[in-house]
Amino acid sequence: MEIRARLKKIKLFISDVDGVFTDGSFFINGELGEFKKFNALDGLGVKLLQNAGIPVAVISGRQSLATTERMTKLDIEDIIQGEVTKLEAYEKLKIKYGVSDDEIAYIGDDVIDVPLLRKVGLAVSVPNSVTEARENAHYITQKSGGDGALREVADMILKAQNKYYFALEKFTGIKY
Repeated sequence: MEIRARLKKIKLFISDVDGVFTDGSFFINGELGEFKKFNALDGLGVKLLQNAGIPVAVISGRQSLATTERMTKLDIEDIIQGEVTKLEAYEKLKIKYGVSDDEIAYIGDDVIDVPLLRKVGLAVSVPNSVTEARENAHYITQKSGGDGALREVADMILKAQNKYYFALEKFTGIKY
């Protein structure tokens, strides 16, 4: 199936966090805790998907207060962390949103993402991911994780579904 046909079917967008929303780095400073760098382009990609009626969820293998804070600010309802085996969380999201595998996009960068990449209708990885993730992706982004990769895919989905300008108008209040 060609990529455009896959993009048109998407009704739920699920993402990994470290290596997708971020470049995979995190900084730990004792009592000050953990710091992560998130890209504003990805944040707007989330908002545009939401404005177009496509829910966004995250499933991360790590527990992180920085992740909770950023995803909460983006109004992501489903922030699932500490799930190294992601299939159970995935199945729960599938039921919650009443969607089938081919209506789900997933973006991930590491070996723990491979089972989901193999299930979904649109499997996406980033160029700075491990080989196994790239080998199981339908699409590898031009942008790296933490550098607008999520936004790249969000824009592709919205344009394929003719919802891009609607989502922009809803976000900005400006007619395009």
